[in-house]
Amino acid sequence: MSLTSSSSSPKPVVVIVGAGAFGLSTAYHLLERGYTGVTVLDRAEHLPAVDAASTDMNKVVRSCYGDPEYTRLARQAIEEWRNDMWQDCYHESACGVLNLGDAYTERSIINDLKHGAKVERLDSPASIRAQFPTDLHNSGRLGTFTSLDVSSTSYTNHDGGWAEAERAVGLLMEHVKKRGVKVLPGKVVQELVKDERGQTKGVRCADDSEYEANVVVLALGSWTASAFPSLNLTGKCLATGQCVATMQLTPEEAEEYRKTPVVLDFRTGFYVFPPTYRNVVKFAIHAAGHTHAVPGSTISTPRTIASDPDNGLWIPRSVLKELRVQLRSVYPALAEKPFSGT
Repeated sequence: MSLTSSSSSPKPVVVIVGAGAFGLSTAYHLLERGYTGVTVLDRAEHLPAVDAASTDMNKVVRSCYGDPEYTRLARQAIEEWRNDMWQDCYHESACGVLNLGDAYTERSIINDLKHGAKVERLDSPASIRAQFPTDLHNSGRLGTFTSLDVSSTSYTNHDGGWAEAERAVGLLMEHVKKRGVKVLPGKVVQELVKDERGQTKGVRCADDSEYEANVVVLALGSWTASAFPSLNLTGKCLATGQCVATMQLTPEEAEEYRKTPVVLDFRTGFYVFPPTYRNVVKFAIHAAGHTHAVPGSTISTPRTIASDPDNGLWIPRSVLKELRVQLRSVYPALAEKPFSGT
């Protein structure tokens, strides 16, 4: 069934499976369109779920995309982040988002300029270093960036930064709950309930509870294929794990790096944030990722701190080494410090 209906006809009853960023955003926008019968179910006993992709200390907020539609949506999102509802979860970096270039960034800057972003082209290692606080330029605390091909596009977008992801999801959840959405934790949805015509009419949970709906929205992210093998999503929906690491800085160290840009190196996939208010620096390499199949299944299923408390946060040693190599290219001094988490 379509979610569209006339203003005079009753709105469909909607069940959303998954209380992460996508599930709660769907609930929010349905509320904005006048829907009242909205229920959100999530497997986690406590929300936001500790192992959801959106439960994170921070996420990059940027409009630097090679796809013009992504740029347009991201520009809208940045305006939304500035609303009071988000209680300063969004932090516009003092120096914006620094994009270190390849062909992708050339397309990105074209899209950013088209949509009115405040951008600055960078055509030399010196111009890239100039995007960082001058206090970092000495004592080996800032990379030289001499390995960059100056013929490729590097640029700063001054309209971006990062958001406190977990806190933002929590705020969104409380907002939709206050407006009447039922958000129910501890509900492991096991199957879609069908009518005699084979149409989905609701869901059944592991505790045998059922929730009828005109429309069921699956917003399980990386769990979608493994949670509903009957949908045969293999090849269409692949769960992969990305490798992330953190470093705990002293208050004095954190102040030195506080006013740095978010750095995205599109040649390698490496990115690094300014320190959080808890003085933690997060960095990662965005790549194809790693798959994981549970015994008896060929479907890649997330391995997390919830499913594997002992090893769920481990990443390969080879990636640990590469993370240090990439961090050293931006902040040489930090690359010598121990990781605080992965």
